[in-house]
Amino acid sequence: MPAFLKVRAVVADGADRQPFDEWYQNEHLPDAYRAFNATRAWRAWSEVEPSVHYAFYRFESLERAQAIMNSPPIKELIAAFDKRW
Repeated sequence: MPAFLKVRAVVADGADRQPFDEWYQNEHLPDAYRAFNATRAWRAWSEVEPSVHYAFYRFESLERAQAIMNSPPIKELIAAFDKRW
């Protein structure tokens, strides 16, 4: 049964939305997709809270999704995110 990881980020400054959007789409999402070995990855902005961004990663199993949570790849991606934003 597939499992999903949802990542939420808040881009409080509207001026940061376009650069964030481009960076996330062109760099961060592809990097995370590969690092996580996910079966699918996509992203969206909240329609209710315009400053909230979501990314979704699909895995073939709950065990695989859980293994990512404390893995070196996720720690590296979080560090890259925090450094940039």
